Amino acid sequence: MNVSPPKDIAALLQEERRYDVVPPQVLASMSGLAFMQAMLDGKLPAPPITRTMNFLITKVEKGYARAEAIPSFDFYNPIGSVHGGYAATLLDTVLGCSVHTTLEQGQGYTTLEFKVSLVKAITKDTGPIQAEGRVMTAGRRVATAEAHLRDASGRLLAHGTTTCLVFDLPTGSAPGKG
Repeated sequence: MNVSPPKDIAALLQEERRYDVVPPQVLASMSGLAFMQAMLDGKLPAPPITRTMNFLITKVEKGYARAEAIPSFDFYNPIGSVHGGYAATLLDTVLGCSVHTTLEQGQGYTTLEFKVSLVKAITKDTGPIQAEGRVMTAGRRVATAEAHLRDASGRLLAHGTTTCLVFDLPTGSAPGKG
């Protein structure tokens, strides 16, 4: 069997991909895990924010999501390090995506709150970083998750938690029309 080794994040970030927002009826037609996997497989477009902030969602499983990036000077704040919002965005992404993987067909979610703790400065010299999110609870109406952002050596850079509201997606039919 000829299995190619996994590509590193630098190579993955160079690959061409489609970026767009998925129509609501497509979102509603799939389970959360099927939706996220279709996005990773390139069957659905990647979210535009991943292009803007130069990161990728690289793995999903039920209750789990991983995103990877290579921080650059483009994300620096005025004091000479990567802006905390960059870490917050990566954490928010894997927190939400991990919750999304637990949704049934026809369900959606929105973030009610999230908290981020920035532990270590990130710079353009930090190298590849990886955020992993895991669902802690997934109920009918509320889900919670936790996430960690680490460098290639496994050092903790930031961590966070979220509470999400789970809801039924609108069917798109007008009132009284079925």
